[in-house]
Amino acid sequence: MSTKFIPLHDRVLLRRLESDAKTSGGIIIPDTAKEKPAQGEIVAVGTGVRDEHGKLQPLAVKAGEIVLFSKWSGTEVNIDGEELLVVKESDIMGIIEAKKKSKAA
Repeated sequence: MSTKFIPLHDRVLLRRLESDAKTSGGIIIPDTAKEKPAQGEIVAVGTGVRDEHGKLQPLAVKAGEIVLFSKWSGTEVNIDGEELLVVKESDIMGIIEAKKKSKAA
């Protein structure tokens, strides 16, 4: 059975993106020495927060986007055997957009 998790308010559910196991010089980094990556793919987002007038303000991020987040932020959760991270939107520093390849003329 698959579990569906919907974050509340201004919280975001992230899947960490794994970093490379090799340095640019070709040195292999063991799992014990790797730092947890601060990039993740958004799995689900909350509905947003209410402003001082009671109007719902939606979040600036959406599911499927790749983001950069604060290194020590969030709460790790295990959903259906997968380790995910719940963070507040304010812990997300920005959205990483893929560069589009330009065609050479």
